[in-house]
Amino acid sequence: MVRKKKLKHEETGEEIAKEEEMEETVKKSKAKPAARKKAEEKGEAAEEIIVEAPVEAPAEKEIKEAARVVGERLSTWVPKTELGKQVVQGRYKDMKELLSKGEIVLEPEIVDYLVPDLKEELVYIGGTPGKGGGIRRTPTRMTARMHKSGRRFKLTALVVVGNGDGIVGLGKATSNEHRTAIEKAIQHAKLNVINVRRGCGSWECNCGGTHSIPFRTEGKAGSVKVLLNPTPVGVGIVANEETKKILQLVGVKDVWSKTFGMTSTRINLALAVFDALEKLSRTKGDI
Repeated sequence: MVRKKKLKHEETGEEIAKEEEMEETVKKSKAKPAARKKAEEKGEAAEEIIVEAPVEAPAEKEIKEAARVVGERLSTWVPKTELGKQVVQGRYKDMKELLSKGEIVLEPEIVDYLVPDLKEELVYIGGTPGKGGGIRRTPTRMTARMHKSGRRFKLTALVVVGNGDGIVGLGKATSNEHRTAIEKAIQHAKLNVINVRRGCGSWECNCGGTHSIPFRTEGKAGSVKVLLNPTPVGVGIVANEETKKILQLVGVKDVWSKTFGMTSTRINLALAVFDALEKLSRTKGDI
């Protein structure tokens, strides 16, 4: 009888040990990333930790690839317009001098030649329905039209270019492919560049710098109206992310913005901001 009791005791001990092992494996599988890092430092369960490398967003890859393709065209550029020939000959020193004389740019390579440090940013104008009735923003806007053979889709891209020193342009283009639409939008944005007047129009600051705008301005596109007010140093750009992209490429660091209308229509919002910036240079004389 004693022998049988010992065997039963041994069997129960093995079962308890197995249950404890199972509990430990479950706890390790449910462990938090911080706990897994600590385990890796101690040398425990290193095989269970997977470190993923940061992946670049698809939109950033597309804008970089499109900018590279557009930039390669400058090396084989042969001016076709009289203005392009004058730029190559060195008649204009920079883009601000060219715009101050009211010249019309018909070749995007002229802007690449005079502004080598030009940067590009995609304005997220598209969107797909999300969970709970929200919207997930996409770099391009997809539109569909019905045909006999089915739906036919087109993609629209909105790109803003600038050098952070007063030069900015906005362009929109449509194509059947993402990259083609972005490339065309970059070229259109370069044809629409303007020189934005900057200053310090805030009575609280009055430093005489170029961190803000010289006076209050207003822009309108469709139902969207945008008000931009000068601010003192340190306030920053008080606006949404898409408006910030435009103002940062202009070189404005401090500004207050107020919007009215259907601002969820990002194209009209960007056009209204661009219109407000363009009106800063329509005053007579210096400030």
